[in-house]
Amino acid sequence: MALPLQPGVYIMKNKDKKIIYIGKAKKLKNRVSSYFGSHSNHSLKVIRMVENVDDFDYILCDSEFEALVLECSLIKQHQPKYNILLKDDKGYNYIKITKGEFPRIRECKQMLDDDAVYIGPYTSSFSVKQAVEETLKIFKLPRCSKQFPRDYGKSRPCLNGFMNICSAPCAARISKEEYGNNIKDAISFLKGGSVKAVRDMENQMNAFAENLQFEQAAKLRDRIKAIRNLDEKQKVVSINVPEEDVFALVNSNKKACFEVIRFQNGRLTDSEFWLIDSVDDMPQSRFELIERYYAMRDRVPSRIAVDGDIEDEALLREFLESKRGKKVEFIHPQKGEHLSIVNMCVKNANEHLAQQQGRLGRELAALEELKELLGLDKLPEYIESYDISHTFGADNVAGMIVFHNGRPMKSAYKRFAIKGFDGQNDVGSMQEVLTRRFNHYYNDEEGSTFKILPDLILLDGGEPQVNAVLPVVKSMGLNVPIFGMVKDNKHRTRAVALSGGEIEINSHRKVFTLVSDIQEEVHRFAITYHHKKHTKSTLKTSLTNIDGIGDKKAKLLLKHFKTIAAIKEAEVYELSQVQGISQKDAQNVFEYYHKM
Repeated sequence: MALPLQPGVYIMKNKDKKIIYIGKAKKLKNRVSSYFGSHSNHSLKVIRMVENVDDFDYILCDSEFEALVLECSLIKQHQPKYNILLKDDKGYNYIKITKGEFPRIRECKQMLDDDAVYIGPYTSSFSVKQAVEETLKIFKLPRCSKQFPRDYGKSRPCLNGFMNICSAPCAARISKEEYGNNIKDAISFLKGGSVKAVRDMENQMNAFAENLQFEQAAKLRDRIKAIRNLDEKQKVVSINVPEEDVFALVNSNKKACFEVIRFQNGRLTDSEFWLIDSVDDMPQSRFELIERYYAMRDRVPSRIAVDGDIEDEALLREFLESKRGKKVEFIHPQKGEHLSIVNMCVKNANEHLAQQQGRLGRELAALEELKELLGLDKLPEYIESYDISHTFGADNVAGMIVFHNGRPMKSAYKRFAIKGFDGQNDVGSMQEVLTRRFNHYYNDEEGSTFKILPDLILLDGGEPQVNAVLPVVKSMGLNVPIFGMVKDNKHRTRAVALSGGEIEINSHRKVFTLVSDIQEEVHRFAITYHHKKHTKSTLKTSLTNIDGIGDKKAKLLLKHFKTIAAIKEAEVYELSQVQGISQKDAQNVFEYYHKM
């Protein structure tokens, strides 16, 4: 099909004629042709999409802006599989006040025919959750699942009661009448806002004080203080502009998180995020995501802050200005309060991404920092670490631990007894262990954790260990980054060793903490195995050399007498008193240690 060099929208379909991708282009011919040339510059997602394309259509437009508007409309209509899509699950939200002698205040998604009082609807679930949480805290209302009056005065207060953020009806600390008054005040607070609530409370407090009702005045004073404290906390996340939306896009190997926080009248009013498949082009993805977001939302603010570059920013601004009917400004903060707000948005996105991947944001940040410091090609999600342990060359063992996504993965830990030689040789031991480990990689059946190729190997030791192991791994046809973990004279981690030098890590706090944790854990695991093996070896060289005494009876004797020395000094009748030790066993043990 001959394509024109004009703006337009192209529509790709599979063999079932189902639309799988919709895109816009300034020059249709160039854009569509790029999909069907060499795959060398394409991501796996694009390659799979192209493999499923059986036919395509196109619609010519007068301008790129017109193409963008049409593309947005068609994507919303058809929801194609390979477009970046945002699911709009934002429904209405309500504040619910239940009926009964002890009403409860809750957030909910829909109104029910249950005689409860509902305040709303609100479009922002964030605002509703925040309002309910503030109200419960200020008026010291219960959050628990206990039912009142059934559970009134029947138990000790929970932690909230001890912290004085709940009036604890469970412990009968508040009367039914006073609880009811608190609920009425809470509803007035929710409906009237903090400014009106504080003004009314101050009038009531002054009236109580004039009538010498100091206890009631003190309660109102504390309530006013709580409201003002919350207002102060909210100023921490406020900006000196009437309205602004802040966007952040955080990417990882498998997933990405798109986050938005919204401000009105200088206060944070809403927060949303979406977890999507990992993206290939951050500027292009920011364009598409922001476009999709405002296709779902009615309000476009006068200012939008973003955490990075946007492809065709001028075109996107034109699109948003046409929707808003007024000027829209994009900002890329470099300093000041706007940068701190963008950083907060990025941090939230990191945290949501980390939760989805089963790790905390700080662990993801540590892995990112480690990747940059060591110059790795990808995030070291799967790290193996090795340590050798022995007693002056005896009972040589090695421990292998795994950190997956920055956390110990104990199900993948392995222990190795050194078999190739006797005596002290840490370098030779490390060579043997890595050889055996990767033989398992090639020979084990599917399902074994040995079949997982690590993103990074950290050896307990310096450059000699690294130089010894690198040729072994390369000779087996593998390319795995290998570094050593170097300790100072106080046995604390101080650097990461590589073939040719060291990388200091003390000034990189996140990396230092992660590597130190790995080194301590692998040392603990290896030395625990060594102690177990050494104890067993000690038994074999004495007790288990006695006729009739195996490991089980040796352990019984040690458990009873505590030491070998005590066993040597014991008489036959004392030995025979141990449960599981026969008279003959006792005689054999006594004769063994007294035959000299």
